[in-house]
Amino acid sequence: MIPKPMPPLRLILAAALVLAPLLPALWWLWRQGAIGPLVAVLGGLAGIGGVALMLHLYARDLRTVAAHAAQLAAGPTEPVPALPVTASGPVRAAAAAAVRLHRVMNARTELALAQLEANESIIEALHDPLVLVGAERQVARANQAARALFGDRILDRDLAASLRNPAVLEAVDAVLKGGASRILEFSLPVPVERMFEVRVKPFQRRVPRPVPGEDGAPSAAGTVPGRMVILTLHDITALRRSEQMRADFIANASHELRTPLSSLLGFIETLRGPAREDLEAHERFLSIMQDQASRMARLVNDLLSLSRIELDEHMPPAGKVDVLDRLDGVMAALELKAASRRIRLTLEAPDGLPAVVGDEDQLTQVFQNLVSNAIKYTRENTDVTVAVSLADGVAVGVSGPAGRGGRGMPMVAVAVRDQGEGIARTHLPRLTERFYRVDAARSRAMGGTGLGLAIVKHIVNRHRGRLTIESAVGVGSTFTVYLPAASEESGEGRAAEPARRQA
Repeated sequence: MIPKPMPPLRLILAAALVLAPLLPALWWLWRQGAIGPLVAVLGGLAGIGGVALMLHLYARDLRTVAAHAAQLAAGPTEPVPALPVTASGPVRAAAAAAVRLHRVMNARTELALAQLEANESIIEALHDPLVLVGAERQVARANQAARALFGDRILDRDLAASLRNPAVLEAVDAVLKGGASRILEFSLPVPVERMFEVRVKPFQRRVPRPVPGEDGAPSAAGTVPGRMVILTLHDITALRRSEQMRADFIANASHELRTPLSSLLGFIETLRGPAREDLEAHERFLSIMQDQASRMARLVNDLLSLSRIELDEHMPPAGKVDVLDRLDGVMAALELKAASRRIRLTLEAPDGLPAVVGDEDQLTQVFQNLVSNAIKYTRENTDVTVAVSLADGVAVGVSGPAGRGGRGMPMVAVAVRDQGEGIARTHLPRLTERFYRVDAARSRAMGGTGLGLAIVKHIVNRHRGRLTIESAVGVGSTFTVYLPAASEESGEGRAAEPARRQA
């Protein structure tokens, strides 16, 4: 605040107060006759005037320095505000010191702001959600990952409004009251169930303590400690699923291999013992041993195939595959198997069907698994129909670059229909799980490994497609694979094909 000029009367009174010890001395000299009355009066007035002038000049210098400092505080230091030409040397020295101090404080402020912005950027860029919770469990800060997980409305609200897990809220309350750090796990059920490991740690922050300023408005003067809590969340969904998948896989794989191995060991022991000379038993047991060994070989091959597919699942293929050509080969290879059960294989397809983006060998495996399953589970003397058509990606829930702007990605749909016993709706969501079987005994009797549809699912995922399953008990099942069609500039569609062919 810049001091106001002192009124003349107050200036004279202040000078008189300063000269108060001198005035009695002048009076005493006049009484002693050392000086005349005129000289005494003039001396007193001269002293008061001189002191008043000195006080005036001192107040003016103070106002000049205060005004200069106010100009520095109100704006940048460059250019430096000019001093009046009447400013004295001490005033100029004080102003120069104020300029240096202001520049140092500006530099420190800019450095602090730069560090603050860097810290803000780092916190915002963190992959894991981070939430800062203050008193009364109010959310003071949340980085971008946390806002994406809980929504922007998480800020300035009770944590319980966004995170309704009692264990986490209890841990936050305990740490806010002075407890030690805690680590726990919780799950978010929607929109897709996810598992998180949350670390609840105390955070001591210095917060401003408001005090009234000169104009009555509060201003920060000093700080007081404020206890807060930092929540860091780490998504462990993939880890927990991987652990569960590995446990299930080991349990199922060991069970699937144990049965044929036990059979083989039993038959070998029999052939080396009681049936050593029994040629008829040799033929019968060797046939069974061959079936069991073939079953183990199929299981191992499927496990290796599934492992390779999962390894490359994140890398979409870039080749171009003629679907009808692959289906022709698959149906020709399975013709004898179908004929043994008096099953007719039928392929239905439109003219000018485009090729699809994919891996030729993997798509052949998909079609072979689906058609082979249909032959296994359909009734004897019925039809297995493979229908190929062109579909819109939006209609089947498949998105991609071609789906922007309201237009869906063109998809080639391959539907394999059988006329079997059908599958109950309760089993449909689990059909693509490893080793899952609706009828385990029947599946093993038919040589199934329980991995065929899991392989199909992972191959379709790699091709950025979709697998749908529809079934009605007593009517049959339809397995449909949707695959992205190749773009027009990448090649023309297949030449016209007969509308319907039978094998």
